[in-house]
Amino acid sequence: VAWGLYFPRKEYLENVYIDEPAGTPLLHIHALRDSREEVPRFHLCQNLIVPRARPQENNWFQIKAKTGLLYLSKSLDREDFNMLSVGSWMPLSKVMLYVFLSSHPFQEKECDSATRTTVFLSLINATAPACSSLTARQLCFTEMDLSFHIKENKPPGTFHQLQLPSVRHLCQNLSISYKLLAAEGVPFRYNENTTSVRVTQPLDREERERYELIAKCTVREGFREMQVEVPFLVNVLDEDDSPPFLPNGTDTADAVVEFSRKEGTVLSTLTVYDADTTPIYPLESSRKKYTGTIITDDPWISETFRVEHIFDEIHFSPNGSQVRGTRHEY
Repeated sequence: VAWGLYFPRKEYLENVYIDEPAGTPLLHIHALRDSREEVPRFHLCQNLIVPRARPQENNWFQIKAKTGLLYLSKSLDREDFNMLSVGSWMPLSKVMLYVFLSSHPFQEKECDSATRTTVFLSLINATAPACSSLTARQLCFTEMDLSFHIKENKPPGTFHQLQLPSVRHLCQNLSISYKLLAAEGVPFRYNENTTSVRVTQPLDREERERYELIAKCTVREGFREMQVEVPFLVNVLDEDDSPPFLPNGTDTADAVVEFSRKEGTVLSTLTVYDADTTPIYPLESSRKKYTGTIITDDPWISETFRVEHIFDEIHFSPNGSQVRGTRHEY
């Protein structure tokens, strides 16, 4: 299955303050590749989505096509804020932007069909706070959970940058450093120079479905030092690349029918395991994927007997980590 380029996050969140200068970097968005030849290009489509109002033309935000850096192309003043908050008296207004992804120069007409992620921008009716008034948590991490989705069997690549571009831009007197705390041998690397996190090899969901790491940040200001730790989670997405298997190797079961059996009597059972997929809902989608067949030329047998299919989610434990799968009973 060729998935194409994809985003490791479904959505991003960031704050934008009034009168931040044009050129202020806001957010770093990353993409991962389906094949090694692909080169990601990022693109914003024209409109800002404003709740309870019609979309507005985006005059304030731009993205660097090659790096995925979202930045202010025009300072947002109070007049802009009033227009985008649609007469709301709240000190905060939320707008949405879609960031699109392609491996070729982007055409505006592709805005409806291309791979996209959503950026939620909180527009705050105040100027940016002084760095000294921010907590270590605010200086180190946004309000987003550090939770990512990486597809199995795909090339390595960078999928997150720990340092916040806006904080780095505004708080140059502070020293902020990070570490990624992880068990030995996990396939992720943190680069201190760029503060980026990279998956170093293709992942296999049937070996491990979830990685739980910790991002640790240290803020130094003169002699003062503050530390904060947050969970850093990676979920591995399935590619349906492993065939189902039979516990004893046989894919048929014989049924002996004795005289005078009542309707509904179970005559024979066959169990099939699938480590690769979990039950899909609605249930009919899972049923269609597998069929149980009675092998016979006798129409009476076909009319008198039927195969019932029930399935449930089970856990396998390769290498001591739990991986979800399905048990099918016929």
